[in-house]
Amino acid sequence: MEFEKIKNKGQARLFRNEYLEMMTKTHPIVIYSMYFPVIIFMLYYGASYKGIAPWIEVLLFIAGTLFWTFFEYLMHRYLFHMVVDSQRAKKFAYMMHGVHHEFPRDKERLFMPPVPSLIASSLIYVLMYGIMGWNALSFFPGFLFGYIMYGSMHFAIHAFSPPKFLKALWRNHHLHHYKAPHKGFGVSSVLWDIIFKTVPKKEEN
Repeated sequence: MEFEKIKNKGQARLFRNEYLEMMTKTHPIVIYSMYFPVIIFMLYYGASYKGIAPWIEVLLFIAGTLFWTFFEYLMHRYLFHMVVDSQRAKKFAYMMHGVHHEFPRDKERLFMPPVPSLIASSLIYVLMYGIMGWNALSFFPGFLFGYIMYGSMHFAIHAFSPPKFLKALWRNHHLHHYKAPHKGFGVSSVLWDIIFKTVPKKEEN
């Protein structure tokens, strides 16, 4: 991620084309309106038409949400912070996540934009369906719910002051941005940072 310094004001320009540039931005309400209906429909369809018992739906939903936290950690650590050499790869890495590190308070780029988000979520659902069949109708909504909670938490961390009971999450993520980009990869949870020993310390430089 190559930039001179972190900028707490302003916004990067990623494309010259206005329409492409617009597609790199979004608002939480857009994401909520996309995915909450999907979550509700899948759970309803699984229970009403595929005979998935309510208690199984609940367990799979919880498992899907927990799996999201693991997926989030791996993506953030190994994909978003991957080390690349070619200029093209560096540009892609910057567009994918580096821009957020340069402009961490840009509220329009705290959620993944709708088009790439829909493409990625569709591919993930197909993969889950291939592995677990119709049980994906319960597991995938939990995964989506985890994503929404992650995105909401991420937005709140960069936009608002922390409530007392969530100060640890705020602290970890701000340390990740301003002092220790090699640590603190969990946003919605510190669970996997604790397990993999990547919790940032206050004295990190």
